[in-house]
Amino acid sequence: MSITLITKDPPACVASTDSGSACGLIWNWTSNAWLAESSEFLVKPLRILLIIVLCLVARNLITRAITRMTRANGEGKSPGILRPLKEKVPNVLGDPASIVGERRRQRSRALGSVLRSLVTGVVFTIMFMLILAEFNINLGPLLASAGIAGLAIGFGAQALVKDIISGMFMLLEDQYGVGDVVDLGEASGTVEAVGLRVTTIRDAKGSLWYVRNGEIIRVGNMSQGWAMVIIDVPIAPSESVEEAGAALSGVLNAMTDEDRWSRVMLAEPEMLGVESMTAMATNLRVSVKTDPDSQWALGRELRGRISEALRAAGIASGLTDAQFQNRSGGNAPVK
Repeated sequence: MSITLITKDPPACVASTDSGSACGLIWNWTSNAWLAESSEFLVKPLRILLIIVLCLVARNLITRAITRMTRANGEGKSPGILRPLKEKVPNVLGDPASIVGERRRQRSRALGSVLRSLVTGVVFTIMFMLILAEFNINLGPLLASAGIAGLAIGFGAQALVKDIISGMFMLLEDQYGVGDVVDLGEASGTVEAVGLRVTTIRDAKGSLWYVRNGEIIRVGNMSQGWAMVIIDVPIAPSESVEEAGAALSGVLNAMTDEDRWSRVMLAEPEMLGVESMTAMATNLRVSVKTDPDSQWALGRELRGRISEALRAAGIASGLTDAQFQNRSGGNAPVK
């Protein structure tokens, strides 16, 4: 007499699932009920492990691609993520490589950090939801609760979210960067660091300002493209405008002939003529187009030479409206 150990009756897992499940497949292959029922306990951990491995591999590949895009190469070129964007770093006369490189590194580092964090959050969220689905957990109430919690956190941290979003747009639009001289309203000076939440500025007195990006309403950048030096020279109403103009033109021509100043001038200096007339002075205007960050040194040199040229020509200087108001103690006349 023989005893059959393998039962021919299908297990309960086959009846409750389709034939394509792990239980059904093992039952069809082996006709062993114990192996078929045990497959559910073996396959599910393997599925969860496979989900974790695939998500980690996907995250690693994507973050490595982002890092490669945001890394500047050895030739000093822009990182790949910045190449589609317009570079506003002035290159008419060549900027210091350290400033340009730091500007690009700051932008690419901040953008890369945001993208990597975003990818990590999305991948881990998908992984968490897939693992819960393996345990047959209803994700509907969980997603609803997460949405309510996210809404509450968003209201509580709206200032932080505003700062980060503003910082993202500022970096993408390249409104300013490291080394730029900017006016942000309450604070103005040289940008030392650019972050997603805070921009750091060093003013002329040496104070370091930390400005939240969400609080920046308007930006005046004095280091992009080119700058203008505009000087109004007051002379006494009794003096000859032609003689004063000749003296100013001589100063402009002399500075144009000097290599030190001609290198920072982007166009020929212009003697624009009479800008305004008052009872105290006739104002002559001079303008020079220069590369950014050189307008202050050029303006100081030009004012000093103009003052010496007028004194040497015996041309009396007129009073400005502010000087007249300080002397008379009254209001300046209308121009």
